[in-house]
Amino acid sequence: MFGIGPTEMLIVGIIAVILFGNRLPSVARSLGKSLTEFKKGMREFESEMHSSVYSEPAGRVSYSDQIGRSTPPAPEQPAASAEQPVSEPQHQ
Repeated sequence: MFGIGPTEMLIVGIIAVILFGNRLPSVARSLGKSLTEFKKGMREFESEMHSSVYSEPAGRVSYSDQIGRSTPPAPEQPAASAEQPVSEPQHQ
């Protein structure tokens, strides 16, 4: 496990008991809960990334939708405004 032998694990355990004493079970419990929440968040992130990368874009039109059309749709016209467009002077 991570290249740590039994001697190193014993030393880490002794240091943990010295530092945390009676609080060691609660510290280990909160560390375990934090690790579980982190893994859950990573799984959600990975599934969101996977679905966004491999999903069909919302605005995409498939080829089968275009087969029945003989002419392309007309572009949208801007709404008529009360102002008249200003024409530029023409150079001759």
